[in-house]
Amino acid sequence: MLIKSWIKMGFRLIKVILIIILISLVTTNVSNKEEFEVKNFHLNRSFDLTAYALKEEEEVPVPLKVVNTTSKFQRTGDLTGYAADCPLCNGHLACKRSYNVYKNNVVTYNDEDYGEVRIVASSKNLLCGSIIRFKSSRVSKEDTYAIVLDRGVLGNNIDLLVPSESYASKYIGRSKITYDVLREGW
Repeated sequence: MLIKSWIKMGFRLIKVILIIILISLVTTNVSNKEEFEVKNFHLNRSFDLTAYALKEEEEVPVPLKVVNTTSKFQRTGDLTGYAADCPLCNGHLACKRSYNVYKNNVVTYNDEDYGEVRIVASSKNLLCGSIIRFKSSRVSKEDTYAIVLDRGVLGNNIDLLVPSESYASKYIGRSKITYDVLREGW
């Protein structure tokens, strides 16, 4: 009987030791996991800041040396007008945030290759910095050269930046145009 009680106490002691080892392993893994997650969180934040800085640098245009006057391809869409003074506009362009058209009261952009060109908004069908050429008697008797610096339209439509919303409705309206894409992106 004495031997049986010693064996029972031995098994209980082994159980207690195993439970203590198991608890220490679990708490060690949990604390390591929390430490890893914190490190990983900071790594992701610094990566996001690096990616943001690279995106900001990406906005600097790399001009082409040769001016292309031949069309790469043509598209047909609606031409409309918009202004930086519209109720939901803030004056900043989607493709060139630092170029505030409302504050500076401008509707043109000086491109290194094409000179002074009009500013248009397009869908993502055209890359930022693309140069287009179109003819519309509502805009000019000559061909109009424009650069894509803004977003906010659908499909192949083009939205021409004009001095005011009243100017857009009075002189531009909505019309079908065919335009040539002379340069795709910066």
